[in-house]
Amino acid sequence: MTEVRVRIAPSPSGNLHVGTARTALFNYLFAKKNNGKFVLRIEDTDAERTKQEYIDNIFDSLKALGLNWDEGPDVGGPYGPYTQSQRFDIYPKYVQELLDKGFAYECFCTPEELEQEKEEASKNKKPYVYTKKCLNLTEEEKEKLRAEGRKPAIRFNIAKAQKAFHDTSMLTFDDMVKGELHVDTNLLGDFVIMKSNGTPTYNFAVVIDDMLMKISHVIRGEDHISNTFKQILIFEALGAEVPKFGHLGMILAPDRSKLSKRHGATAVSEFVEKGYLTDALINFVALLGWSPSDGQEIKTVDEIAQDFRIHEISSSNSIFEYDKLNWMNSHYIKMLSIPELKEKLKPFLTKYDLNELTDAQYTRMVEVTYEPLTLLSDITDAVPYFFGEDVVMEDKAKETLETEVSQDVLKTFMEQAKDWEWTEENLHEKLEAFRAYYKEKGVKPKVTMWAIRAAVTGRTCGADMTAILAIIGKEKTFHRVKVAMKQTV
Repeated sequence: MTEVRVRIAPSPSGNLHVGTARTALFNYLFAKKNNGKFVLRIEDTDAERTKQEYIDNIFDSLKALGLNWDEGPDVGGPYGPYTQSQRFDIYPKYVQELLDKGFAYECFCTPEELEQEKEEASKNKKPYVYTKKCLNLTEEEKEKLRAEGRKPAIRFNIAKAQKAFHDTSMLTFDDMVKGELHVDTNLLGDFVIMKSNGTPTYNFAVVIDDMLMKISHVIRGEDHISNTFKQILIFEALGAEVPKFGHLGMILAPDRSKLSKRHGATAVSEFVEKGYLTDALINFVALLGWSPSDGQEIKTVDEIAQDFRIHEISSSNSIFEYDKLNWMNSHYIKMLSIPELKEKLKPFLTKYDLNELTDAQYTRMVEVTYEPLTLLSDITDAVPYFFGEDVVMEDKAKETLETEVSQDVLKTFMEQAKDWEWTEENLHEKLEAFRAYYKEKGVKPKVTMWAIRAAVTGRTCGADMTAILAIIGKEKTFHRVKVAMKQTV
């Protein structure tokens, strides 16, 4: 195949997992690096678990990450349809081809009979492989079983395919990530490629789809390695070119267990809802098993694509370090312009009435509060004192306000500040002089400001105090200071 064609083929039985997002990213990067095509295919054959909301989530999450596909259900392409459930009329033809070639056969075994076989194998402490009891049924025997109302499933004849294309029972392929992998096909057992109800199984449908969509490279998780051996044999039995395979290590939680919801967010949409920037998330995910050649970890997707080398992906499992992601997200927040940040923070400020602030005041609020943010959602708890008439007092602020020094500071502040011009520049000068006045009286400047901060914000730490006073205004400042004085006197 001259053109590089890769695909991501998620099953819409849940929101797009960060592991699938990494697989999508590595496919996207490989296509971009090699001027190839990145294909999105929806594998929705599990009707019970498939939901439209999950399909929408897959689309939205990939787009949010900037992984735009060249062909897919929504944009079309020369090898559609790109939704598996719309391809059911395609598969029977290839089942028949395998039957005609002798690489497949009808299996009339009932679930109960198969269960009995499994129990027998378990009793004998042997791994279960299908006994092939239906392989050599005569036409007469088949007709008799049909007369009983049995509908056959179709099984793939592994031994025949292996013997046709390989010298021994050992099947080997060169994995782009893990190197040479092999299996003794005698251990695989003839597997079903089409169920008795006419539904193709995963291992069969995926081969037909990859074959017809001319997929040249299959990059996916290592949990598919056992499937790959079966799929290679189907490709060969159909006389199709076998794509190159690359299997990625698993993504594990910091405790080395499988990454799950108990560790934190796992779906891309959950990360976004929690306030992670998609640029930070995609940058972080790229580093799960891959390292940039120059050691610089902060990179755009385009920069990563230029440097991407699939043979250098680690074959080991990767650890999803939330602390590192948080650091990276904080870095990306600081890289945003203030206008960008203003827009991205709005979804996390819905509990406040932004109409209380002018655009200039909102801009200034963002400028003085964004530095410590790790997540965009941190803004919610960072800014409540910019809104409303009153503030909720934290215990430490209450303690601060209970001292005689604090009450004296507030009383003097009210007396002096009533004549101040309420601009940030002037407030900066006036507060500097105010702190100096109390310093002469033996009160440390920080103690002076703690009293004002506690009264105005209900907290003992936060954004620049001068900016806070300028943004909330003189009237609101005086109201809160009066309340703090009444509460504690």
